Parts: sequence; C-alpha cells; structure tokens
Amino acid sequence: MASVAVNKFVEICNYLQDPIHVARFQNFCGVKGTFPEKRTQPDSGQPDPDCPGLRQRVQQISSEDVGNGDAALSQVNGKQEEDTARPDGPTAAETARAKPLRRNSLTGDVGQEFLIHNKFLFYLFTFGTELGNEMFFIVFFPFLFWNIDALVSRRLIVVWAWNLFVGQSTKDMIRWSRPASPPVVKVEVFYNSEYSMPSTHAMTGTAIPFCLFMLTYGRWEYTFLFGFSLALSWSLLVCVSRVYMGMHSVLEVITGFLYSLLVLAFFQLTLEKIDNYYMTDHYAPLVIILSHVSLGLVAFSLDSWSTSRGDTAQALGTGAGAALASHVNYQLGLLQDPPLSSLPLTLPPITTGLVLRSVLRFVIGVAVLLATRMAMKAVTIPFLCRLFGLPSDDVRQARQQMKIELPYRYIVYSVVGFVCVCFVPVLFWILNLA
Repeated sequence: MASVAVNKFVEICNYLQDPIHVARFQNFCGVKGTFPEKRTQPDSGQPDPDCPGLRQRVQQISSEDVGNGDAALSQVNGKQEEDTARPDGPTAAETARAKPLRRNSLTGDVGQEFLIHNKFLFYLFTFGTELGNEMFFIVFFPFLFWNIDALVSRRLIVVWAWNLFVGQSTKDMIRWSRPASPPVVKVEVFYNSEYSMPSTHAMTGTAIPFCLFMLTYGRWEYTFLFGFSLALSWSLLVCVSRVYMGMHSVLEVITGFLYSLLVLAFFQLTLEKIDNYYMTDHYAPLVIILSHVSLGLVAFSLDSWSTSRGDTAQALGTGAGAALASHVNYQLGLLQDPPLSSLPLTLPPITTGLVLRSVLRFVIGVAVLLATRMAMKAVTIPFLCRLFGLPSDDVRQARQQMKIELPYRYIVYSVVGFVCVCFVPVLFWILNLA
C-alpha cells in the first residue's frame, strides 16, 4: 500500500515537472516562440563548453523523453499556428515581437525573440515576477520602514534573508536545471543558467506577503478577508508569473509555495523572540555577525559562483546590517516602537502634506542609500582585489570568486542595511521629517 502511494506521488511529480505544461500555459496566455522548424533534440540543460558557469541537470533526459518532447513541441506549435490562422485570432497589429529584458547573468546571452499576442498578460506577469525580485525588496523594505511601520519592516527583513538562504541552498543541493526550451519559451533569461528547484521567487513571493499579513493583522486595523486576499493575490501573481516566464515548472512553483509556508510556520513561533534578542542582548552583535557570515559561507560552498548565490549573500548582508542597526537603535533609544496601548494602529487621513512628506522621506532616504552603495562599492572591490592579489580591471571576473564576492556583498550591503535602519531615521529627525 505504501509503495503504491509513493509510486503515485512520483508519477504526479513527474507529470507536474513536464515542461510541456509550461509551454501550453504560455500558449494559452498568448506567448509564442520563434523556434526553428527542425531540431534534433531539446535543450537538455547540458553546459556549453565555452560557458563553464552553466548549470547541469543531474537527471539526464532519456531518448524516450526526446521523442516525447518533439511530439509535444509539434502539438504546441500546431496549436499556436491554428490560433494565429483563425479569423478571430490575434492580428498583426495585436502581436508584438519582444526579447528578454535582461541578459543571462552568467553567459551574457540576450535570449531568443518571441511573440506576444496578449500584451496585458505580458505586462501583468512581468510586474508579478518583479514582486519576487531583490530590487523590489530593496525599495519596499525602506519605504515600509521609513513611512509605515519600522517593527514590521525589520522583522520582514529577517524572514526574507533566511527564506532566500534556505531556498537557494536547497536549489544547490537538488541541482535541477530550468525547463527545456523548446518547447518552453524563455520570456526571461537572467536566471536561466541557475538551478530551479524550488522556485525562490515563489518562496519570497509567498513568504513576504503572508508574513506581512501575519505581522500586521491585529496590529493594524483592517479586516481578515482583506489582508488574506491581498497576500494570496500577491503570492499567486508571483508564482504564476514564473511559469509564464518559462523559468519554472508547475512542480517547482508548487514546491516553492509549500516550502515557504513551512519556513513561515517556523518563524510564526520564533520571529518575535529573534527580534527581541537582536535588540536587547549584549552579545547580539557578535551572534548576528557570526550567524550571517556562516550562512553565507555555507551557501557559497555548495556550488560554484552564481548571481543568485550572490543575491543570497546580499540578503544576508542586508539582514545583518539591519539587525545590528536595530540593536543600536534600541540601546541608544533612537527609534522606539509604538506602545502596546496604542494598538491597533490606524492609517492617518491621507492629505497632501502627508503624501509629500512620505515621498520626500523616500527620495532622500533612497538617495542616501544609493550614495552609500556607490561609495562602498568603489572602495571595497579594489581593496579586496589588492588584498588577494587579483586584477581589479575586470570587476565581473573578479566577483566570480568567493573570496571577493562574499566579503564584497557582506561589507557593502551590511553598511547599506545599517544606514537604512539607523542613520537615515536620524537624518529625518535632523531635517524635521520624522
């Protein structure tokens, strides 16, 4: 009985992992590839000899899978041609040619041109995938901290950093490559050479909105249905966008979603204790530095350099800097959380003055963070290259070594995190913008 259940589970997983489901969903959403008419074999994820940084799938594609892939590709292409040929199908005026917005992070490949028959869905899912990117969180966390709720923001940063570490480390242990193309259309190629199981976009796109809901429900005045619906919509948009982009199979997205809920279950019990420890314990700074650096060393030791691994170190560095700043704020009494007697909090009336002050805080704060990042980057990389005897004229090549990339990410982004949480609020107080 147990073996039957296991076999059925494996069968379902293999079915959900099949890239043909990704291709069919893309076709349904109006995405059409410009693949050559004839091919001998699908992309099996094997590395190009000229591109040693490319990832390699542990599970090789069998000759039977190749035959099935050819048949599936013919089926999808036939459906696309049929849709285009129909009188009520998309016209030339409604069809747009496009290429991925960013180059492949490891190979520099610009990707293949594709056709967009539904521009609304293209823009919707492009926005959705950005909700799971690091750049969004770099903007979102400071805005939340400076303008809405500092406690919620600093706790979200803890969850974000640890969630990204867990997801990326799991990827490097499982080592599955991205869905094969063809039949999948690569609407995005930036992370195409990275491992894909589980989807860390799905993990962060689930952890952040649901953790935000978990932290603010009862603390802020709103209905349960509104908060839950917003979190679920955010999560689903990010998850579905990764299938639309051709970056993940259905199985990888579902796994990322469920994995993130498991991480949240852990933080539901410990997040308040972790936050209080970071602020109040005298040994917290030492523990913060050692724990975050150790996690970064573990992440970098699992496999060779990659952009996503650098992003993990960046998140851990930001988390360390923010935690250290929270400790300093608490010890010096610089930034106090609202008393429990004031809960639940309510949004103040939206006035022109309030909006202008919020925008001004955000613009000044971001300008300070960008200047800090620029200055730290200009100093850190040449210093590390000289320290380890490496040429500093090729920054991209130098940063592909752990002894450069890991300390660079930690030094630069821990300072950025510290400035965001400690220095910028003090600057607002000096400028009478607090």
